[in-house]
Amino acid sequence: MILLGIDPGLQVCGYAVVKKERLRQTLLEAGIFRTDGAAALEARLNQIAEDIQTLLQTHQPDVVAVEQLYAHYKHPRTAILMGHARGVILQQAAQAGAVVQSFSATRIKKSLTGNGRASKGQMQRAIQTMLNLSEPPEPPDVADAIAAALCCANEKNRVNPVHSV
Repeated sequence: MILLGIDPGLQVCGYAVVKKERLRQTLLEAGIFRTDGAAALEARLNQIAEDIQTLLQTHQPDVVAVEQLYAHYKHPRTAILMGHARGVILQQAAQAGAVVQSFSATRIKKSLTGNGRASKGQMQRAIQTMLNLSEPPEPPDVADAIAAALCCANEKNRVNPVHSV
């Protein structure tokens, strides 16, 4: 199974392509793509759509794991703008026929470290260990995308118990 993890952003989006075979995950590719901060919103959203479409065509993931947005009441405008970027990502994934899974940041952190409030450094070290990387993943946008993909892989590893009636 191929998983595409996305850390949505209007200026910087992190992405990670992870291959899951049984209980083993392998990082195939990870990086970021940026939009022109001086460009109009619609131009930036179009660039995100094109970049996501390229990733989807290149890697043909079975599942796209996207971090949910966290909206702080003091900064509603940020959440609205991020929602635009996330919406474009979800639409492109649906158009490509990929299954989309959304995870909260605390769920992702708990899945990888056992602590829903783990620091960025703890997350990066957990990813480094899990994937046997020589260094922690950088920048944080990449680490967040890898974490989303690994969280999704962990969810897929769980066996749902059979309930008897």
